[in-house]
Amino acid sequence: MADETEDEIGKDGTIREKLVATKETWAREGRGLTGTTADPARDRLPPGQRLVEDWPVLDLGIVPRVTTENWTLTVDGLVENPIAWRWEDFQAQPQKRFVSDIHCVTTWSRYDNHWEGVSTRHLLAIVKPKADARFVVCHSSDGYTTNLPLDAFAEEDALLATRWEGQPISRDHGGPVRVVVPKLYFWKSAKWVKRLELVAEDRRGYWEVRGYHNEADPWKEERYSE
Repeated sequence: MADETEDEIGKDGTIREKLVATKETWAREGRGLTGTTADPARDRLPPGQRLVEDWPVLDLGIVPRVTTENWTLTVDGLVENPIAWRWEDFQAQPQKRFVSDIHCVTTWSRYDNHWEGVSTRHLLAIVKPKADARFVVCHSSDGYTTNLPLDAFAEEDALLATRWEGQPISRDHGGPVRVVVPKLYFWKSAKWVKRLELVAEDRRGYWEVRGYHNEADPWKEERYSE
């Protein structure tokens, strides 16, 4: 899955279906589960993870043609001030830098990733969530969705990232803008984000309805649904 390229994707969606079916099988079989937990205050590497130095490419088999010229971000739902930004609007916001680790459900982790972008706390301060907003649904340009508790989305180190290791995030890694929520398995960090919808009731996303855990805490090894 990590090595599929856009040219290898059949127009009938064959490879996409194969990739999805494989990951659904992993969920049913509990691939990578060790049955243990860890304390993030003491254990930097979550259970069942192995360190890598590269950044594997994982997606649904679709790499949308999103650029800084056609990218837009809508934040709506239960907010006082909905927004519809283009790239220039996004770049006009305060840019923050964070260093955090990646933990992928497919059992790899990468330490000390340097990110730059707009913090989710800044974004939420602008849109002003209503009192009954409790969850965020991330919508991506490839049709992907994932759900997050509002508190998780608003963690101090969460951001909408445009740069990684000092360079613009490449298209295959979700550029020009992707979500980064380091404290959860990385499928919760949606690539090619185009819409953030604040809702009152939880609404499971693409992998969550296909057997992946709804909360996705790596240190509790919440890889798959029970």
